[in-house]
Amino acid sequence: MLMALMTSLVALSIDAMLPALPNIARDLGVTGANDSQYVISVIFLGLALGQIIYGPLSDSFGRKKPIYLGFALFIVGCLLSLFAPSYPIMLAGRLLQGLGAAGPRSVSLALVRDLYEGDKMAEVMSYVMTIFILIPMLAPAYGQGIIALANWQAIFASFIALALVTVLWFAFRQPETLLPEARRPYTPARLWIAVKEIFITRTSLGYTLAAGFISGGFLGYLNSAQQIFQDQYELGTLFPLYFATAAFALGVASFANARLVLRFGMKRLAKTAVRVMLALAEIAFLLFFFQMGTPPLWQFMVYLLATFFCIGILFGNLNALAMQPLGHIAGVGAAVVGSLSTFMSVPLGTAIGQSYNGTLLPLVGGLAVMGILTLGVMVWVEAGREARVISH
Repeated sequence: MLMALMTSLVALSIDAMLPALPNIARDLGVTGANDSQYVISVIFLGLALGQIIYGPLSDSFGRKKPIYLGFALFIVGCLLSLFAPSYPIMLAGRLLQGLGAAGPRSVSLALVRDLYEGDKMAEVMSYVMTIFILIPMLAPAYGQGIIALANWQAIFASFIALALVTVLWFAFRQPETLLPEARRPYTPARLWIAVKEIFITRTSLGYTLAAGFISGGFLGYLNSAQQIFQDQYELGTLFPLYFATAAFALGVASFANARLVLRFGMKRLAKTAVRVMLALAEIAFLLFFFQMGTPPLWQFMVYLLATFFCIGILFGNLNALAMQPLGHIAGVGAAVVGSLSTFMSVPLGTAIGQSYNGTLLPLVGGLAVMGILTLGVMVWVEAGREARVISH
């Protein structure tokens, strides 16, 4: 439960804010129709930067100190957003929240690896992932419930309270898992080696780019979800229910992927998922175009559920495929892969969100473009592998 809370801090910080975006825009004088979306996208920028920092730090100084640092930055960021007198200060706080939450999220997984292996690790991680999947489903309802009782500032106050409870629990109940003799010195050279190896290894680079494209499409959805459900479809307080329904498809895909990957393999499964996602986007774009960009809600939900199932399959496999050649630098390699793909997703997802014009066409078109780019990169990776086979 402790590990699940730590890994879910990012998802809660993102999704609980969605119902509050109109209130924040009103109170802080945000005039642009889509400008409130930056409350969502900026936290990903902090997350991208944080992933590449905390992993190597935890290998050098133990697991607990970087986690403490992350919680401290997260709480400072929440305080900054809580008392923000202007929108830029709010965004600065969100950047710090992402930078801070990256610590507990990334290092807690290394902590689990220190303690368990094999079937026991799989059992622990299954519990962690169950909570991790539930949080995005419930977070908008959590944020909306707080707004109904107080104001949007109270959401940040609740984040601070949750972070304090979690870090105190962690401090008193979780021993250090990385012994001093197992630690490695922190050097920029280790990061550079990982970055260099990813860029010269076609498989790692290709699937890192693919993960970035898919994450960019998903971030585009997150950025525009509140406007789509509450403004375009006028769902009001029902928004969290529909958001949870869409998130449920991601959870189902995560569970299904564990079995499907054993039968079909990661590469075949990922390529099939992106092809289906692309076909769905192309069909939906044409259909929604002739409906003036606002189809019946049930049609949009059918498209969203099917697409999110494909995205869930891709999330479960693209990072693993990128990591396959990096087993000898697994820790720092995972940090670099995660950081690069998240850095990619921020401008892509922001561009999709900022294109929102009161219809579904920018979102569906953006997902189609991300699908085309992902499939193109995967074909490029396979072409390189075939060329090597022929040359040998």
